[in-house]
Amino acid sequence: MAAGGRAKAATLALRRRLLRLFFPEDPIKIVRGRGQYVYDEQGAEYIDCINNVAHAHEQNQALNTNSRYLHDNVVDYAQRLSETLPEQLCVFYFLNSGSEANDLALRLARQYTGHWDVVVLDHAYHGHLSSLIDISPYKFRDLDGQKEWVHVAPLPDTYRGPYREDHPNPAVAYASEVKHVVNSVQEKGRKIAAFFAESLPSVGGQIIPPAGYFLEVAEHIHKAGGVFVADEIQVGFGRVGKHFWAFQLQGEDFVPDIVTMGKSIGNGHPVACVATTQAVARAFEATGVEYFNTFGGSPVSCAVGLAVLEVLEKEQLQAHATCVGSFLMDLLGQQKAKHPIIGDIRGVGLFVGVDLIKDEATRTPATEEADYLVSRLKENYILLSTDGPGRNVLKFKPPMCFSLDNARHVVAKLDAILTDMEHKVRSCETLRLQA
Repeated sequence: MAAGGRAKAATLALRRRLLRLFFPEDPIKIVRGRGQYVYDEQGAEYIDCINNVAHAHEQNQALNTNSRYLHDNVVDYAQRLSETLPEQLCVFYFLNSGSEANDLALRLARQYTGHWDVVVLDHAYHGHLSSLIDISPYKFRDLDGQKEWVHVAPLPDTYRGPYREDHPNPAVAYASEVKHVVNSVQEKGRKIAAFFAESLPSVGGQIIPPAGYFLEVAEHIHKAGGVFVADEIQVGFGRVGKHFWAFQLQGEDFVPDIVTMGKSIGNGHPVACVATTQAVARAFEATGVEYFNTFGGSPVSCAVGLAVLEVLEKEQLQAHATCVGSFLMDLLGQQKAKHPIIGDIRGVGLFVGVDLIKDEATRTPATEEADYLVSRLKENYILLSTDGPGRNVLKFKPPMCFSLDNARHVVAKLDAILTDMEHKVRSCETLRLQA
């Protein structure tokens, strides 16, 4: 059946048997998209502020085969990717999804180190496979709980965490928490295989780790015999603007042992990648069990990957992310000064979080107010969603072509709705202050 051919009610009845929907009370049936816009079955246009996946037809017509055959696309793509990374990260494994990438990273870490245990950040999410749910506090706390080989360190959140914006050195303080976790693990006779971290924790609430934190953590993890895995699945490929990879925000001296990529790597096409060092790759190969993926690394997938890199370069989307992201942050900063419900604005490039609070002193998450605001924005044809442990952080992760005009329009609507809430809703202290 053609896209949009089934009536919305019929699609909704079938869809309710599957995964949770955005806006479940009044879901949108999206039938097409172009750039930063999506369209429902009635032709209504929405600005998409949350689709960080959309970042090859010709190759599909020519040939699609698996990665065990020799093809220029595979070599060319690996070469192009290597030019964006530190030279130590020179071995590439191509896969179909970010979850596959993180699962392989876990296998690589365990084979290289000979250890089993993993340290992760609180509220982290690394994928939907069983192995990854086990290292995702965001998921396992609602399922089977924490495994004995998984160890959780505090999220390096300088707005809500134990070490905040007034701390003299939050990077060292939060890294010391990781060291404490490692020491505790070793006292039990266990050994660390890896530390996994999203380079910018997203589900945790659009968190920007303090500069220098990863370098300090890597030192503690390496001393324990483990490796550092940087999960770039949501934030790589120029989204942060200043750098191509978000882990590079931590400084030139920091190089992860393994980097995982997904989502925007293929602009919607199912492709993912793991980049690692020669040493890690050799240890993996020494098992004699080769890594093989039927579709990962196919000529089509690599052609798509190359096309994404070419568009990023040709359209200067990394610089665009810096320009539009800075402009968006400035506009949101003006709203923070105007609306007390906005407790914090944090972000870099086109990765931005707006933390809504009920009370300035306690920073209590304004969960219900955030949900109401997102619903009102949807009525104004703007798609935004919430994240964070309190589901109170508005997350901006739009397509990379999101424009200055889009930023103006979205923030103007945000301003209007918050002003209206201050006059009508007044459900918490930060809204009543403007009465």
